[in-house]
Amino acid sequence: MPAKSELQTILKEQYGINKNISQALTAKDCEELLFLLQDNPLTRKLVDSYAATNARLGNNNRQFGQQRYQAERKLGNLKQDYEKLEGAIADLETKNVQLEQTNTQLEQTNTELEQVNTELSQRKQFLAQEKATLESEIQTLANYNKGLKSKVQGLTADKAELTEANKELKQDNKDLKNIVDQIRLRLAKDMNELLQYEDSQIRRAMIRLFRWTLG
Repeated sequence: MPAKSELQTILKEQYGINKNISQALTAKDCEELLFLLQDNPLTRKLVDSYAATNARLGNNNRQFGQQRYQAERKLGNLKQDYEKLEGAIADLETKNVQLEQTNTQLEQTNTELEQVNTELSQRKQFLAQEKATLESEIQTLANYNKGLKSKVQGLTADKAELTEANKELKQDNKDLKNIVDQIRLRLAKDMNELLQYEDSQIRRAMIRLFRWTLG
């Protein structure tokens, strides 16, 4: 006997009976159903009619499912639009309340500004007097600044002389270092020649002297 899956495939391909329908049958039931369909045209016609009806119902279910999905989606969009509209209305009401509060605050601010304006006028007169005093002090500081500038010019000249002297001193130090390096080099050569002698005391004395010259 063929396997149940093979029998189900034959039923689907030759007679349009889906596997989900034949799944409840045993392999023997599937085989007997095939024999019945092959030998009985009336039964085959009935099965064909059932399969066509099942396919039509499946198509209808798919169409209804699509229509239902579209309707649910449209309903969801309408709900979102309604919620947005409610939110916009609530925002407008809130803004209206805020606007009324702002108007009240502006009136209070206007009163305060009038008071501040009066205080600023008085403050302006006081600052005018302070300005005159400061201008007098500034003139005094300007005269003092002129004296400082003269002193700075003198210090600048001294600084230039010190800079030049320092430059010359650095050059002298450089020349002196070169002379010392030449002396050390000459001494090292002479010491090297003296170290060629066999007298160990002379060699030790020369080594100590050579180390001393190297610092």
